[in-house]
Amino acid sequence: MPVLVMKFGGTSVATLDRIRRAAKRVGVEVAKGYDVIVIVSAMSGETNKLVGYVNETSPLFDAREYDAIVSSGENVTAGLMALTLQEMDVPARSWQGWQVPVKTTSAHASARIEEIPTDNINAKFGEGMKVAVVAGFQGFSPEGRITTLGRGGSDTTAVAFAAAFGAERCDIYTDVDGVYTTDPRICDKARKLDRISFEEMLELASLGAKVLQTRSVELAMRYKVKLRVLSSFEEQSDEAGTLVCDEEDIMESNVVAGVAYSRDEAKLTLVSVADRPGIAAAIFVPLAEAGVNVDMIIQNISEEGRTDMTFSCPTDQVKRAEQALMARKDAGDINFHGLDVDEGVAKVSIVGIGMRSHAGVASKMFQVLADEGINIKVITTSEIKVSVLVERKYMELAVQALHDAFELEKA
Repeated sequence: MPVLVMKFGGTSVATLDRIRRAAKRVGVEVAKGYDVIVIVSAMSGETNKLVGYVNETSPLFDAREYDAIVSSGENVTAGLMALTLQEMDVPARSWQGWQVPVKTTSAHASARIEEIPTDNINAKFGEGMKVAVVAGFQGFSPEGRITTLGRGGSDTTAVAFAAAFGAERCDIYTDVDGVYTTDPRICDKARKLDRISFEEMLELASLGAKVLQTRSVELAMRYKVKLRVLSSFEEQSDEAGTLVCDEEDIMESNVVAGVAYSRDEAKLTLVSVADRPGIAAAIFVPLAEAGVNVDMIIQNISEEGRTDMTFSCPTDQVKRAEQALMARKDAGDINFHGLDVDEGVAKVSIVGIGMRSHAGVASKMFQVLADEGINIKVITTSEIKVSVLVERKYMELAVQALHDAFELEKA
């Protein structure tokens, strides 16, 4: 039988009624002749509650026990989904990560999937099981311990299973009905996209769009897994949602596919750094070791052997960045005169594979922002995206102006 993977996020399984609704969708696909692998998240709010218990019990917790605790929410959902399907006379069985097994690295709380053997689940399909309900987010380390894949890891679980089992498609059910040109809460002209390329979705996910976890899109692109993002709260058709697919599967793309934003950004500038070979490594290696996710980087022109180095990072990592840099200054590894921190910025980005073949996209973006009186603090580009840092108070205006300028409301 062909295999279909269906993933239901926390809001889609938040109550028993929603689990029943999700189970009915699974039953429809079984009736079409699919063997179905269902990946489930914990019920909405459950993981946050478990993380709270851990932090209250042991602020400096053992990561192995953290994984054992926070992964338990998915076990409950998987069992309830399997029971619901059985009540519908659909042969179903729940699977925890170690039972598959989902083999991962030993990096607790941020493990990476290394292998998903298909023998156990395929054997049960051969015996008449129609639905394998797998607890998402979970893995099994070489040491025999439960691991977790990081927040949003159920998306990655779903794509990895679709790749391992050669699934026809991977459907991601969530609380939105697809991928939009921008956040509809900010721009009422935002339009749902019928299709978007893997590369565009990867950029949008990494730049602030919350629809899919970045790692799940990376996996889908690598293994050519067709992803479909759907709402679990609306009636479905074969054309519902947004299909994330190869660029070749899209007839014609707009120059810009979407506008993304990230509200919680900070800009840090090392003032008057000694300009010498290896200075960039001396700055950014300790930041990486401290777990600081550096994004935009700019180095100014050197004058009299000194230069300024500017970079951005999430606001919740500023303290770690400051500590790491000051420790290296005190140790004599980095010579700088000051550290300026601006936590009042936001990142706004335009993304589109059409940028490869169209000149003037960046200049148009800059002109639009200039016309709105929005000052650009930092710029970074790639082949298919342009990102800028602006004052946070202008973020929504920037998103709306760019959406209008590139006419993203049009099909």
